[in-house]
Amino acid sequence: MAIKKIEQYLATGRRKSSIARVFLRPGSGKITVNGRPFDEYFPTDAGRIPAKFPLTVVEMADRFDVIVLANGGGVAGQSGAIRLGIARALVEFNAELRGPLKKAGLLTRDPREHERKKYGQKGARKRFQFSKR
Repeated sequence: MAIKKIEQYLATGRRKSSIARVFLRPGSGKITVNGRPFDEYFPTDAGRIPAKFPLTVVEMADRFDVIVLANGGGVAGQSGAIRLGIARALVEFNAELRGPLKKAGLLTRDPREHERKKYGQKGARKRFQFSKR
């Protein structure tokens, strides 16, 4: 008995403290995040638009089903991680897509991270109020 191999492209995206594993499979354009529909997982456009952007840049929004396993961080971080993961998976699918994706700035990992709180201070940069007298 032969085992049927699933055609899929795997890539990992990271942003802030979020990590998203993205599986691109040929399909009709359905996106699921952690087993939930995309529109349910990201109720606002602020989360949806950045995540779908790589597919719209290369005009392949209806050619792939996207399965995402995202964890860590918040809505913005996960959306950014999904965006990078989809872009990397598209390059794995077809190396010729690298040019337009790179031109749109989708293959660069955003290096900005959360800055830790410092001791003797109220936050990372904020200090307690200074009193001269």
